[in-house]
Amino acid sequence: MKQVFQNLKTGQTEVAEVPSPGPMPGHVLIRTTTSLISAGTERMLVEFGKAGFIEKARQQPDKVRQVIDKIRTDGLLPTVEAIFARLDQPVPLGYCNAGVVLEVGQGVTDFSVGDRVVSNGPHAEIVRVPKNLCAKVPEVLSDEEAAFTVVGAIALQGIRLAQPTLGEAFVVTGLGLIGLLAVQLLRAHGCRVLGIDMDPQRVRMAEQFGAETVDLSKGGDPVAAGERFSRGRGMDGVIITAATKSSEPVHQAALMCRKRGRIVLVGVTGLELSRDDFYKKELSFQVSCSYGPGRYDPLYEEKGCDYPVGYVRWTEQRNFEAVLDMMAAGALDVKPLITHRFSIQEAGKAYEVLGGKEPCLGVILSYPKITQVGANYSGETERQDRVVSLRESKQVQASPVVGFIGAGNYAGRVLISAFRKAGAGLHTLASAGGVSALHYGKRLGFAEATTDVDAVLGNPDINTVVIATRHDSHADFVCRALEAGKHVFVEKPLCMNLEELDRIQDVYSSLITHHSSLPLLMVGFNRRFAPQVRRIKELLEGVEGAKCFIMTVNAGAIPADHWTQDPGVGGGRIVGEACHFIDLLRFLAGARIQGYTAHYLGGDKLKDKATLLLTFADGSTGTIHYLANGHKSFPKERLEAFCGGRVLQLDNFRKLTGYGWPGFRKMNLWRQDKGQAACAAAFVEAVREGKESPIPLEELIEVSRIAIELACAKNNMQTEAN
Repeated sequence: MKQVFQNLKTGQTEVAEVPSPGPMPGHVLIRTTTSLISAGTERMLVEFGKAGFIEKARQQPDKVRQVIDKIRTDGLLPTVEAIFARLDQPVPLGYCNAGVVLEVGQGVTDFSVGDRVVSNGPHAEIVRVPKNLCAKVPEVLSDEEAAFTVVGAIALQGIRLAQPTLGEAFVVTGLGLIGLLAVQLLRAHGCRVLGIDMDPQRVRMAEQFGAETVDLSKGGDPVAAGERFSRGRGMDGVIITAATKSSEPVHQAALMCRKRGRIVLVGVTGLELSRDDFYKKELSFQVSCSYGPGRYDPLYEEKGCDYPVGYVRWTEQRNFEAVLDMMAAGALDVKPLITHRFSIQEAGKAYEVLGGKEPCLGVILSYPKITQVGANYSGETERQDRVVSLRESKQVQASPVVGFIGAGNYAGRVLISAFRKAGAGLHTLASAGGVSALHYGKRLGFAEATTDVDAVLGNPDINTVVIATRHDSHADFVCRALEAGKHVFVEKPLCMNLEELDRIQDVYSSLITHHSSLPLLMVGFNRRFAPQVRRIKELLEGVEGAKCFIMTVNAGAIPADHWTQDPGVGGGRIVGEACHFIDLLRFLAGARIQGYTAHYLGGDKLKDKATLLLTFADGSTGTIHYLANGHKSFPKERLEAFCGGRVLQLDNFRKLTGYGWPGFRKMNLWRQDKGQAACAAAFVEAVREGKESPIPLEELIEVSRIAIELACAKNNMQTEAN
């Protein structure tokens, strides 16, 4: 299928052939008929992409601070590489989509195949959208009209926050697409409206919709006009839909408002507010968030948990429905807003118009007509639509032949490159949406990109599978890949709970019974493969007696609503990340973990501030301080080893220092090396040469089980290993 992207590094717009998405629980699969280019938001994205690096940095000062922090911990070269990799990733454009339902996922009951719907899906021939971000289109509306629903909801949400009442006087500053919709919605509320803009054509259009106007291009004074329009009382409210770096629209709004007037920012402006402007009049100022309640709430958007209508009357979806109802009733007229029409193949020309000097408002993209809903999306034809060839020949000469499931940031930037460097043959790259699979697949030399996991697991040409998806899918993919006879490399964690761990062991045990040659199973515990850790291991082997290890992880805070903190998706940070360090100490000790204790910081609801105590069969001890409440200037990962009157200290896998070690003082690296490349290389070699797994299966099971039990522990939990 075709989809529109933008390159943030160059600003170039591209129409690419992408594997179509498949169904998912709680989602709706839609065949697009029409989509609307949002002139304001999408123009800003294009302009940001075309800006130079200095201008990009000026526009995102928070990101600059993050870069500085990363340089301090990871070094300059890895940071620069990460920045360029991020900018090189294609950004899907668009969020105003109209089409026909092809398929509904499990748990979706409000939509059926063949329904005409709107959604916030991107500019693509087929989109997959959560059920709460769709709404049915009334029969009286055309697809072109329906495509305005989402931008209409943006305007409507800003108006709802302003709480207009019948007869009030309102200003709309900025008469672009959303501004002109806001004018009509305010008029439908029974308000008198004053529109302000510097484009004469847009001013005239606002007048057609019943607003009085101020044409800034002719030197109009908005403050004086507001005084006259409000009969000397001051405006009841101002909706700012302009896009500018200046703070002047907010200042003007404050001057125009009456005492206790309301100002709502829907667009983008500077926010250098004058206290005096707001203090004397006791003005209220609020920033509107997109389409309405539910936006950016993963429970609402991703998991489909609706808000009770008795408590939250207007959600994103209900705002969509309200806009559609207004259009169907004739209270909201969007036809005059359409200035240009292009086919999806001509999207590049559409964005040239958007970034040029030619006046434009509503730019419509049309898609190939649907002859029969669902006819092209069943059986073998569907499978083919979900796989895109990236080169003429699909044959892969190198060994092992690898298929990747998951093409996120870590997989794309680190893991795939590590396997490629190790000499593995890259066959198929799968991702849920297909965009990242296409991007990294092309850049790193895969034969195919797909959204269909079975294209990897069921392909007889692929003998090795790498799993780099979200944690909740690891165990199932591991079992399915093993049952398909594939060697498996799975990013940590191996699984999220003991039931999943038992299932993996059962699957592997059944393979022992029925197969003479067993596939390898390995977890990406890369820290034990880092060059400085290998040097530490060599030094420790020359010292007799028990050892004491202290691992301090300055992990940094992650918001509670991040997927890694979700027990059902990420499993929490002890299972998801601290397992790395349990494995690292297990490797350095070279002995089975005999006992383990978890102490969590008082009041730590997220359980990401903990001290984990390990005891080993040889008498060694290990302490892991996994802390999310530290400062970024402190090393992110520090390992200390005490033994035989000597000390080793490793900071951020860059600086290793020995204290009291004969013949060894330091081993410093120019750049951080956490062992990812060596870890992948060891696994690839084991598969190629028919060797045993670089990490014994019993150690993988041991570390995984202990991480899970420590994550489930209450304070002061202590357990002896079986």
